[in-house]
Amino acid sequence: MATRDNRAEPGQSFGLPLGGWRGLGLFWLVVLLLLAGGGLSLLVTGPPSQPAVTPAVANATATSPQPVAATVAPLAPAPRPAAQPGRSTPGPIADPDPALLEPMEGSTTAQVPRIADDGRMPMQVYAAGFDRSSTRPRIGLVVADIDMNQAESEAAIHELPRAVTLAFSPYYKTEPSKLLEAARLAEHEYLLSIPMEPQGFPLNDPGPQALMTSLSPEQNHPRLEWALSRLAGYVGATGALGSMAGERFASLSDTMTPILKELAARGLLYVDPRPAAPALSLAWGRSVDLVVDEPSTSGDIDAKLSALEALARQKGSALGLVTAPHPVAVQHIVAWADKLIANGLALAPVSALVRPP
Repeated sequence: MATRDNRAEPGQSFGLPLGGWRGLGLFWLVVLLLLAGGGLSLLVTGPPSQPAVTPAVANATATSPQPVAATVAPLAPAPRPAAQPGRSTPGPIADPDPALLEPMEGSTTAQVPRIADDGRMPMQVYAAGFDRSSTRPRIGLVVADIDMNQAESEAAIHELPRAVTLAFSPYYKTEPSKLLEAARLAEHEYLLSIPMEPQGFPLNDPGPQALMTSLSPEQNHPRLEWALSRLAGYVGATGALGSMAGERFASLSDTMTPILKELAARGLLYVDPRPAAPALSLAWGRSVDLVVDEPSTSGDIDAKLSALEALARQKGSALGLVTAPHPVAVQHIVAWADKLIANGLALAPVSALVRPP
């Protein structure tokens, strides 16, 4: 049987004409020449330059396969004091919370404020709402002697702007529960007035349970607890008791320091009714800048309210004290407060004005 010869015939290669082989050879010759030229160029000039990389990006790329942005920690917010009083949300004041009360020493019924087991404090829980992002100068008012005259107290609670802070006397004339509930519903935060020895004692008499300079801290302690047990749901205390301000007692560090220490330990703030008194130690608080209703004539009250505006613009905030909720004072405060927003000012509760110790 004849064997097939697989060799190509002259002039053929696997079915391609000779002219096709010449074209293919020329194509590959050109490719080889181009590759040789590129290699020679790299030998002479080196590799192409890379984009500049900053050290921070280079380090991040070298140490982590994640995007650079994922390796940069966000800036931590500035630390804030854990015990800062106040709240930003509006609404009625919270009812007294049993978790913020404890039995008074030596009593089975009376209770005094305390810091809750979860860290909540009365000066936070019972504070009135206020928009703390506002940059307007702030003015606060404390109206004292609430519940010493029921009719005047009721009128003040319902007529005064909600940002006005009230101060209840521990010597109240009637059961205060209804007035306290009305104050909370009207969004008034409130203070407890602590009787203290004033200037001019004994002519100026602060009452039978007052803190006295003639007593030791151990003797004043049960008097303080008696006062603290008279109400519940208050953000703090004040030495304002009508026109008396406990000046003699508060001026002595040895007598006042134990009081402030206990108030702070119970999560309460303190408002010093002595105008321009020194800054407080130990407890959150501040002193009033002026007394609005001394004297209590219409012209003098208006002048004092205008002075508060000037102080607020100068210092950023101002605090006034009204010694009693007399109708003339209430009426002038209501009319004055209506114009504050238009004047570029904000009426603020005391809890939005106090300073750290």
